[in-house]
Amino acid sequence: MNRIILLGRLVRDPEVRVTPTGKTACTFTLAVDRPFTAKDGQREADFIPIQTWNKTAEICGNSLSKGQRALVEGRLQIRSFDGKDGNKHYMTEVIADWVEFIERKGYGSNPAAGQKKPEPEKQGFERFGQDVTHDSDFQFDEEVPF
Repeated sequence: MNRIILLGRLVRDPEVRVTPTGKTACTFTLAVDRPFTAKDGQREADFIPIQTWNKTAEICGNSLSKGQRALVEGRLQIRSFDGKDGNKHYMTEVIADWVEFIERKGYGSNPAAGQKKPEPEKQGFERFGQDVTHDSDFQFDEEVPF
């Protein structure tokens, strides 16, 4: 089985193109942190090229931008080609079947100087009402009926 799941940040804005046969392709590079630090204490990352096709490519091209986090699921592909220098070259990339946007466009880790990073949209139960269990004005005086 050839499945790969990656979580990382886009190194640059995605590039979208249309093939001569009319298929949409989108490529971008994902910087994925390694699970350990180097000798100097700095985190290292791998820069992994990602390729998407068709509707997924269109959505990625319109929705992703540099610095944004994305979760990618797909397959690893290694292909070879003959370069202009006459040597055989190898390219390793991920062909993404599914991409999830972890941050909305414009919510990257480096907002422009002087701008406050917008609050992320609440997810799940957080968006329903207000938590009163920690509110000092709230007192629960009823007894439990059982």
